[in-house]
Amino acid sequence: MPVTETDIALTDPATLAARLIEHMVEHEVVFETRGVSTVADLGRGTGTLTVSARALNVRVEAEDAGDLEMFRSVFAQHIVEFAEEPLEIRWTGLGESPDAFANFREIRLVSAEDLTPHLRRLRFSGPDLARFASDEDLHVRLYFPPEGLAEPEWPRPGPDGRTLWPADDRKPTPRYYTIRRIDLSAGTLDIDFVLHADAGPGSAFAETAQPGARLGMVGPLGRTVRPASWHLLAGCETALPAIARILEGMAPDARGEVFLEVAGPEEEIPLAKPAGVALRWLHRDSAPAGSQERLLAALTAASWPDGAEPFIWIGCEFSIAKALRRHFEKERGLPKERQLIVGYWSVDDD
Repeated sequence: MPVTETDIALTDPATLAARLIEHMVEHEVVFETRGVSTVADLGRGTGTLTVSARALNVRVEAEDAGDLEMFRSVFAQHIVEFAEEPLEIRWTGLGESPDAFANFREIRLVSAEDLTPHLRRLRFSGPDLARFASDEDLHVRLYFPPEGLAEPEWPRPGPDGRTLWPADDRKPTPRYYTIRRIDLSAGTLDIDFVLHADAGPGSAFAETAQPGARLGMVGPLGRTVRPASWHLLAGCETALPAIARILEGMAPDARGEVFLEVAGPEEEIPLAKPAGVALRWLHRDSAPAGSQERLLAALTAASWPDGAEPFIWIGCEFSIAKALRRHFEKERGLPKERQLIVGYWSVDDD
């Protein structure tokens, strides 16, 4: 596996390492202690922190250069953010900074299709998409250029490992989306966008973009379910594409239950699923998205068969995800390795 490493001189490396670990744990990164080091499970690689008297050693391993650059950027950005002193970061193992990330692709809009009144599928074309056809990693980070920019500019790796961004008036806005389907022979991929009145960059693009419009894309990232005798899947509209992919990838004899919260019956779509997985749609009716009355109540009341070893996968509003993590871990005693509960968005987002 490709490796990159750095030794960062610090006055108090132990405190910085502790802050970094705490922050990453809040974002569902799992750590374990190995001797004098702390190792982060990054899915497609690992990040190892080793503290000495006056330095923090960071070693990143990944499956390929694209993942290595991405993980290195995360560590470098947070180390600079948390450090309370000037520091210098020099990485070994990755040569000169290239003009683009190895896992970056520029994609172009081909067509659009309305699946429901508020769910639109966009088809994109792009070069060399094989790395994105992953059964384990569901998501990508999309970069939306500022409106009216004739020639988009994209982020690239900096010499200290952090991401270098274009000037503010040319800086693209990043958002995370699920690849719903990919066709390697045709060189296309489909991404479903939720349309809403208070449109962010993704929703605005999906509503107005014409064929030929360009986006940047990096990845893949995000995680799917782990093997289990019973699965609980749940989320709102933003998680619907990911849950649809997870269901399609399940074994025919899989068992479990799915809760999907949408505005109303007009927002339901057909889903292919194993016969042993029950599907329940929850309708908000006049309640706003992110309200806790339905999804939170349904999931705190949910149960699984006696003797089952469940895995729970949930994508929803941030405060609901936080409450559900606390419920399943503290009140149900479900170990962290048997759940993945992610806040996809927040009611406090601008």
